[in-house]
Amino acid sequence: MRLRVEFTTEPFDLDEPPPHAVAVREVVQGADLDAVDVGPFGNTAEGGAEQVLGAVDALLRKALENGATRVSLQVNVVEGQE
Repeated sequence: MRLRVEFTTEPFDLDEPPPHAVAVREVVQGADLDAVDVGPFGNTAEGGAEQVLGAVDALLRKALENGATRVSLQVNVVEGQE
């Protein structure tokens, strides 16, 4: 099964990425995922279920450890792909 996760962390800082955003970016870019898109207002990553779920666990932990006050995420099954 393939999954796609979309997520944001808060609080936002328009001048420079806050520590929680940097930590989460490092998690998803270092994970064994097929597609990663990191942006200033939202991030997406896609891959196998185990890889995505492992990355979600790590990104939640790192975001909170580094000062995030809110993490919003959505996980979808990518239809038609195994």
